[in-house]
Amino acid sequence: MLGAARQYRRQAKVFMLSQLENADMMESAAPSGLNLQDSKLFKEFQAEREEILRHKWLESERAGYDIGFERALIDWRLKHRSKWMKGRRSLKD
Repeated sequence: MLGAARQYRRQAKVFMLSQLENADMMESAAPSGLNLQDSKLFKEFQAEREEILRHKWLESERAGYDIGFERALIDWRLKHRSKWMKGRRSLKD
């Protein structure tokens, strides 16, 4: 079980950090006339990122030190993402 959790954390870290670091590059690399920031996928990505950053702040305050984005990302995804997604879906309906 520990090995699977470690592998999940590694995959989550690689994916999310690459997405967050390259968000600005995605916009500049888009074909002319295509605004990625208007896409539903990008808006969902940004909303999720904001929740992770909020979680990072709250948990860092609780811990008394900066827990870092990676730890906040993993913790939020494991503990809060499914409930957050259900809430997002119910708002859209």
